[in-house]
This record gives sequence, C-alpha cells and structure tokens, in this order.
Amino acid sequence: MICRMWHGRTARARADAYANFLAQRAIPDYQSVPGNLSVAVLRRDEAGITHFITVTYWESEQAIRAFAGDALLTAKYYPEDQGFLLEFEPLVQHFAVVASAALP
Repeated sequence: MICRMWHGRTARARADAYANFLAQRAIPDYQSVPGNLSVAVLRRDEAGITHFITVTYWESEQAIRAFAGDALLTAKYYPEDQGFLLEFEPLVQHFAVVASAALP
C-alpha cells in the first residue's frame, strides 16, 4: 500500500470555499479510481493562511498512475485550483505503508 500526500495553501478568507470544493470535486475524483483505498483532507488554519494536506491510500503504483498519470510524483491540479491556491507545489510525497490500523 502507498500513501500519497499533497500540500497546498490558500488565503484564510478562501479556506471554507476551498474545503467545500475539495469535498465536492476532489474527493469523488479520488474515489472514482480503482485501487484508491481512502482519502482524507486535513486542514490547519493560521493567521491569514490555511494549509490543506490531502492524504490518499492506494493499492499500487499502477492505481496511482490511473489517477495521476505516469509522472507519479507530479501533483495533480484541477482548473478550479487557480482561484484558491497561493502557489502550486510541483510534487507530492509517496510513502510505503508499513503498519496501519483502522479508525474506530
């Protein structure tokens, strides 16, 4: 299993709208790909900035390719992100999952 993590920042004033967008557009997109095991969006508000981290779990690199294409570590963005994000980080991080437990 592979954990894929993406980080993005938005202005605090746009954070609620972006969280809504992620829930309505991005999460269903992840879930539509065979081999996606789960997705969670994390949020941390600071003074004028909000950080989002998307954490997804995948069965294999092949499943990630079906979502992101052959450049596995290249971040995937949606056209709508232009109206929210402060910058576009070019890469995501992948981690091999060596242990896990389900939430209660």
